[in-house]
Amino acid sequence: MITTFDIPKNTSMKITSISLLIFASLFKLQASAQEANLKSNGPKSTINAASKFSAIGNWRGIFLIKPGTEVPFNFEVKQKDDKPFLSFINAEEHFDGGWVIQKDDSLLIKLDQFDNELAFKIQNDSLVGVLRKQDKTGKPISLSANRKDSYRFKESGKTPAADFSGKYDISFKSKDGKDEKAVGLFKQTGNKLTGTFLRITGDSRYLEGIVDGRNFYLSSFIGSNPSYYKGSFADDGTLSGAIISARGDTNFDGNKNKNAALPDATKLTFLKDGYQTLSFSLPDVNGKKISLTDEKYKNKVVILTITGTWCPNCVDEASFIAPWYEKNRDRGIEVIGIHYERQLDSAYVRKALTRFREKFNIKYDQVIAGTPDKTQVAESLPGLKNFISFPTMIIINKKGEVAQIHTGYSGPATGKYYTDFVESFNNEIDKLIQTAL
Repeated sequence: MITTFDIPKNTSMKITSISLLIFASLFKLQASAQEANLKSNGPKSTINAASKFSAIGNWRGIFLIKPGTEVPFNFEVKQKDDKPFLSFINAEEHFDGGWVIQKDDSLLIKLDQFDNELAFKIQNDSLVGVLRKQDKTGKPISLSANRKDSYRFKESGKTPAADFSGKYDISFKSKDGKDEKAVGLFKQTGNKLTGTFLRITGDSRYLEGIVDGRNFYLSSFIGSNPSYYKGSFADDGTLSGAIISARGDTNFDGNKNKNAALPDATKLTFLKDGYQTLSFSLPDVNGKKISLTDEKYKNKVVILTITGTWCPNCVDEASFIAPWYEKNRDRGIEVIGIHYERQLDSAYVRKALTRFREKFNIKYDQVIAGTPDKTQVAESLPGLKNFISFPTMIIINKKGEVAQIHTGYSGPATGKYYTDFVESFNNEIDKLIQTAL
């Protein structure tokens, strides 16, 4: 056993250099023994406990997006191909997250769709960790998770003041005074609330939450950034609220209106005067240049989608267009995905587009055009005017001319708006296929 030596106080004894050396050696020996004891007893017991841990089950997570602001979300872990796999739950949607990798007392889930990852430490039957970029750049978001709670938002016990289901005219406020018009779609069952906000750029996807008296709370998370909306309904059919985020809040207000609607999505982006088509020659991940003038696309209806792997609405569009193309390609149809990605180095682009391709089983061509910036779109597609949104879908007829440009995307969370889009899209394609050259 190593004994700790106390140096007597109030003594005039002069400690020699030899005494100091002996004392230091004994102290170092004691510290080494304590460290060895810690390694053999402390972490080992934690790792042993974690080795018995199973992530399988339903979880409630909480993001701390800024001091005092927590955003809840729900996820589940199930066995998939004999390995644990995480899915995010938002209303009726279960969105694929990624494989759960456990090493000692840590869990890692790579959210490849958005180049993010969840990194957790196992603490008994709870998790504490961060959401961060896979390359560790940027500022991570702290979060925790447990499986003892099955709810999303904690209820205060207040009964909803009314059934606030319906359609609302919404105005998102901007600091420059240019408010953005939107449509709020809400469905309430008891105190449970689901819905989305439909904007000309796309929808807010599946939001889930509660009505607490007159107050409402909604959130969503699929692996990108957590979304959080809160507000209140008034007696006169109006509402007010805010989108809360770490980057700053965006206020909104609105009123109930069964006829609430957005402008026609096919009348927002168009060609410049004098243009009938779009000319481009852009590389795929292998460096091969692809153009509308290639033999592959001649005398065919071609769908161009301006997209990006980072974009949640582009994810919804890809989940529709990829299987649709597989089913319809033999009818004389082609698709080109024109990508604008956050990084343009070849390794990143190959990784991002390959993941996107594999996730949605994409069989059509993908090209890289630039970064997700309107000026980059203007440079790569100079014939396009008033580009607004990722995604934007451009339909080319058999003559190589632009027949329609559709701004934004209304995904499955919008219900009838989505089914109406699918019907209109198919009608347009059918008409163009049947039109003779």
